[in-house]
Amino acid sequence: MNETAEVEPVSRWQGRWESQEPSEAPEPTGPGATGWTGLALGIIALWGAAWIFLPPPTYFLLRFAVGAPELCAWIGLIALVGIVFALGSAAHSRTSQLAVVIGLIALGLAESVFFRLSGTIHELDAQGGVMIREPGAPLRAAPVSALDLFRGIPVVEARITRGLAFGARSSHPLTLDVYRPQKVGRFPVIVQIHGGSWQHGEPGDHSDFAEWLTNSGYVVFSIDYRRAPETRWPGQLADVDSALAWINAHSNEYEADTTRIVLLGQSAGGHLALLAAYSKQRPGVRGVISYYGPIDLAAAYRNPPRPDPIGVRDIEEAFIGGPPDKFPAEYADASPMSYASADRARSLPPTLLIYGGRDNVVEAKYARLFAEKLNESGTSAAYLEIPWAEHGFDEVFSGVSSQLSLYYTERFLAWAQR
Repeated sequence: MNETAEVEPVSRWQGRWESQEPSEAPEPTGPGATGWTGLALGIIALWGAAWIFLPPPTYFLLRFAVGAPELCAWIGLIALVGIVFALGSAAHSRTSQLAVVIGLIALGLAESVFFRLSGTIHELDAQGGVMIREPGAPLRAAPVSALDLFRGIPVVEARITRGLAFGARSSHPLTLDVYRPQKVGRFPVIVQIHGGSWQHGEPGDHSDFAEWLTNSGYVVFSIDYRRAPETRWPGQLADVDSALAWINAHSNEYEADTTRIVLLGQSAGGHLALLAAYSKQRPGVRGVISYYGPIDLAAAYRNPPRPDPIGVRDIEEAFIGGPPDKFPAEYADASPMSYASADRARSLPPTLLIYGGRDNVVEAKYARLFAEKLNESGTSAAYLEIPWAEHGFDEVFSGVSSQLSLYYTERFLAWAQR
């Protein structure tokens, strides 16, 4: 009994002592505001970065596929900020841990463009060959400027005259815009032709590009043409001819040296630039530049891209008037590829072709083959393919692909108009 009495008080006091020990504060289990913010930023960055690799099935999604590789620096920055936000609570929050993982994946996808950049520049230098010449005072000292990715490309304001009528056909008045350098002089000529599937677009499109060209010492005439389906091929080419005639007639008024002309266009405008340069002898035309312009209309109709976000067959039928089986001669006549033969190519002006390797509207394989045939036939042609770029990559003027195209365009112009 005595032993029991001695033990019980000890046990009782021990229980009281343990019950009075301060308990540890429970660890927080939620991600908190920073964790949720990191997750949201990571998801946004992952959505954007995914379109660097995903083919767009619709026109709406095509916009993401165009912008994603060009804005990869911004997407990577968003991913990095999301990671920083989530790291603060990642030790005890699965949501924050997920945010870090998603952010790292998005960052890797976004920066994949820069992982490929050095090799791409080396390849573009090789493809440009002798047709690339360093200008006396280059605007682009390097193919890509990291600073310009965030601040934009500096452009000195040009002297701009808009809405000059050069002809009127049917109900569509034809006008052009003139961009001149700030200094007064006499300048080589760039004739810019807008894109838009031969159905849309205005002379004011790519105004930032036209102004940038004036900074390099060119006068730019940005011209219009009639639209399909109201006007079908070859009406658009006739409009380009009218614009060129007007430019020659008004060269003194707008300080244009029409003995040094380069034709340039984007998409449908690139297609028209090639055909205008090839269709007849033009003594003043020193070169032609096509940014992702259609090359072989019949082949593109029979084997449209997959996926096909804009409906290539419908667009070509509106332009020509029907399918190639019904209009074989018109499709051949409207295809620059038809000029890549030995008997025709030897008299063609030097040609620069810039295309996106991921183009799901105008597939790059046709331009690649076209350049090979031109060179085999005696025409100087440089084919530059930007592997991550989509159709219309230069819509993001300060983007990676746009900077590359500006760098090589500036050097081609210096070579062609020397």
